[in-house]
Amino acid sequence: MGCRIHCREGGAPAVGAVNPRAILAAHCNTIEETYEFMLAYAAQGREDEGGSIRQFLERAAAALEGLSRAATSSQPPRDTTSSEAFAAFLEILDDDARKARAALQLVLAQKSISSQLVDNLNASIHLRALLTDIFLIDEALKRRDG
Repeated sequence: MGCRIHCREGGAPAVGAVNPRAILAAHCNTIEETYEFMLAYAAQGREDEGGSIRQFLERAAAALEGLSRAATSSQPPRDTTSSEAFAAFLEILDDDARKARAALQLVLAQKSISSQLVDNLNASIHLRALLTDIFLIDEALKRRDG
């Protein structure tokens, strides 16, 4: 996706980098990194919870909660037609983020997170739709800015 930003220790955006696009990028990066971790975790064949899976999922759930707000603040297009299209897509992004977050919360509510559970989460159409949404909005904003 290419929306990486420089962060200070602890994961917060560095001073000077805090702008609406950087905040959106931070949310997207957290979600992408979690998905990459989930793919590796699912391949491990764990029956019981291990690694940092719970922490990754918790960070992703938090990023999903603020994703729509961050996208809304990231400088919508200037002309009316583009503004209307942007607003319509933000409704889809918000809906997909809400559904993906519900799936993450279901997994987090389990006593133990197995590889099979994460593999099923990886296959969720809601999570895949969300990933496609963030790739699409990132690319659209790059083209608009470029």
